[in-house]
Amino acid sequence: MLFGYARVSKTEDQDLALQLRALHAAGCDRVVEERASGARFDRPALHRLLDELRPGDVVVVWKLDRLTRSLKDMLAILDRIEAEGAGFRSLTEAVDTTTPPGRMMMQMLGAFAEFERSLIRERTLAGLAAARERGRVGGRRPKLTGEQRDEIRLMLKAGRTAADIARLFRVHRSTITRLAAELVP
Repeated sequence: MLFGYARVSKTEDQDLALQLRALHAAGCDRVVEERASGARFDRPALHRLLDELRPGDVVVVWKLDRLTRSLKDMLAILDRIEAEGAGFRSLTEAVDTTTPPGRMMMQMLGAFAEFERSLIRERTLAGLAAARERGRVGGRRPKLTGEQRDEIRLMLKAGRTAADIARLFRVHRSTITRLAAELVP
């Protein structure tokens, strides 16, 4: 039996349609869809699919990076597929692990996918560092102005509870608790 596996990350602007068309055109009897990062190993739909494999089955993906973005995870998944007596096929890269050259090609492509991910991470970290040097600070904007924070500190010193102040300023109680912790010497 041919099992198709289609995956996109969780963002709403990604669509499974292209993968689904390719998997159905390849003759997949059943296609499993998942919305999760390929960098994560804990993807429930993938693991349910792997649990259902029987000898002679083949797991088919549209592109190698739809299976995983980590060489370590890829090798673990391929070992599990092989342990079940099943095979793996990637349509875009024309890789078929039911043959020795296909297994070798799969490992090489996995190494390139992991390398690409490392480069992206490296560029992202360099960009964030450059932005910090220019004075840009990442993260969410503060909910409270400096004036509001001063007023909250006065209210806390006067004995008002964090819950009351949080309701008044429409913030979570933990925001007020953090301000209260700043008051403690």
